Amino acid sequence: MPLTPPDPDFESRTRASFAKQAAMATIGARLARVAPGEVHIDLPFREDLTQQHGFIHAGILATVLDSACGYAAFTLMPADAGVLSIEFKVNLLAPAHGDVIRVRSRVVRAGRTISVCTADAFAARDGQERHVTTMTATMMTVTGRDNVTG
Repeated sequence: MPLTPPDPDFESRTRASFAKQAAMATIGARLARVAPGEVHIDLPFREDLTQQHGFIHAGILATVLDSACGYAAFTLMPADAGVLSIEFKVNLLAPAHGDVIRVRSRVVRAGRTISVCTADAFAARDGQERHVTTMTATMMTVTGRDNVTG
């Protein structure tokens, strides 16, 4: 069933909010796709984001997956809302090593206050993708707080 955002400017609002995230800028993550209830983020491989075996660190993966889930939920929130993570679970399926990590997130259920999302990370190399991580997350719609908007 197609999802209808309450804010017709959801895409520009989502992109503007993502651009404010210093953490995403620091690790070089890019917002690749924004659609109602769906966000894709690309993370180019960098040596300084790896753990001791040369794979993207699990903490870095969790950070990108969390942002993807949050922004997928954010696309379906009112224009004056902010989003905060309240819970997530990560399954590391395979070592994350490739030219780029592609994260695809979608809303499973959007509620008035609580939304449940999933995200999957794929390591891409030579046109092939390998599923490396999955996340299930719960996001909260925050309104009426000046310090938690957009």
